Amino acid sequence: MFTAFLSVASALGTPPYLGAVVLAFLSNLMGGITHYGIGSAPVFYGAGYVPLAKWWGYGFLISIVNLVIWLGVGGAWWKFLGLW
Repeated sequence: MFTAFLSVASALGTPPYLGAVVLAFLSNLMGGITHYGIGSAPVFYGAGYVPLAKWWGYGFLISIVNLVIWLGVGGAWWKFLGLW
């Protein structure tokens, strides 16, 4: 799906490097949001270390914090570097 989304973003005028980096960053968020998002997550969830509701709650909270940092600070930094 990465290639498909990158192709659509590029066709719509997004600079290819920026589109690839943004998609890579956003795909990184998926690992912490759900109890099946990364390889080690089912082990922690299945062993009972983290209840499902707590997992989803923490995943949502951390993803919001990451998005604020990436879009706020990261966006300004990319603008400064000339990537955007």
